[in-house]
Amino acid sequence: MEWDALRAEQPVVTQLLQHAVWRERLPHAYTFEGEDRGELIGAATLLCRAFMCSSKEPKDKPCNQCSECKRVLSGNHPDVTFIQPDGLSIKKGQVELLQKEFAFKGMESVKKAYIIEEADKMTDSAANSLLTSLEEPGGETLAILTTGNLHFLLPTIVSRSQVLSFTPLSESKRQERLQEQGETLELAAIKARVGDKPTEIPAEERKTWIVQGRQVVIQLAEEVFKRPPQAKLLLQEKWHTHFKDRGSIDIGLDLFLYWYRDVLYTKWGREDLAYPDQLERLKAEAFNRSEYMLAANMKAVMEAKKYLAANVNPQLLMERLLLRLQEGS
Repeated sequence: MEWDALRAEQPVVTQLLQHAVWRERLPHAYTFEGEDRGELIGAATLLCRAFMCSSKEPKDKPCNQCSECKRVLSGNHPDVTFIQPDGLSIKKGQVELLQKEFAFKGMESVKKAYIIEEADKMTDSAANSLLTSLEEPGGETLAILTTGNLHFLLPTIVSRSQVLSFTPLSESKRQERLQEQGETLELAAIKARVGDKPTEIPAEERKTWIVQGRQVVIQLAEEVFKRPPQAKLLLQEKWHTHFKDRGSIDIGLDLFLYWYRDVLYTKWGREDLAYPDQLERLKAEAFNRSEYMLAANMKAVMEAKKYLAANVNPQLLMERLLLRLQEGS
């Protein structure tokens, strides 16, 4: 990522970072908050390059020509450290190892930088250990923490860093980026809307889970529309076996909500669909349902999400939702 690319998506963030680089007055710590993990890491690496760059002209940083820039880009600069979750969390030992390495002078320069990805996943002991480094950074040190959940970070850590909030990408932009990364149109369209959920499922299994969940929702929506008496059977056989807990049910309800929004969008002639491969089914349902009915269905799903959060029994909640969807009220 370069400044121009970052500016195209995050103009305010880019202006703040560039001005700090140009004035050579970078704070010792930043917290980058946003939904797009790739964008956060790209911006963090860009800032590290600008910080480590050996160019004499601040407005040229990063120059991408000096050895400092090239090493940061390649990921093997001896004075730039990346920390990622080890399993489900960032542990105290990882932070202590970082502090031990940074207790010595930079191997090739007086500057040192580190990026902590998904900093909200630090254990309490790791966060408290990091706090010491943020309070007494020592030397020319730049710390960048990235997070999608700022409220999960210790308030004392947040208060000791400059927080920059990255505005969310539009659904279409997220979808475009996912397709550029090799995702199919169908999967990119859904992932652009629900994100990396469910987060408790390992990344390698998450793709299969969302593909299967998407198919369950398509089938259930079709039963509600064409064969209402069969919908309850499908609910028992497929919905409850796939969406097993409240977190996953909430995602399933989101997928349902996107289905009815797509039906409404199809009625309006819009093309930015969450289910672009289901256009014929969407058109058929759009033809047979009024805008009032679709609005009522979307309201029913949103109310189900609210009741789910209030600990209503999931099975009863879904049976009641099906009834409301069939009635269109």
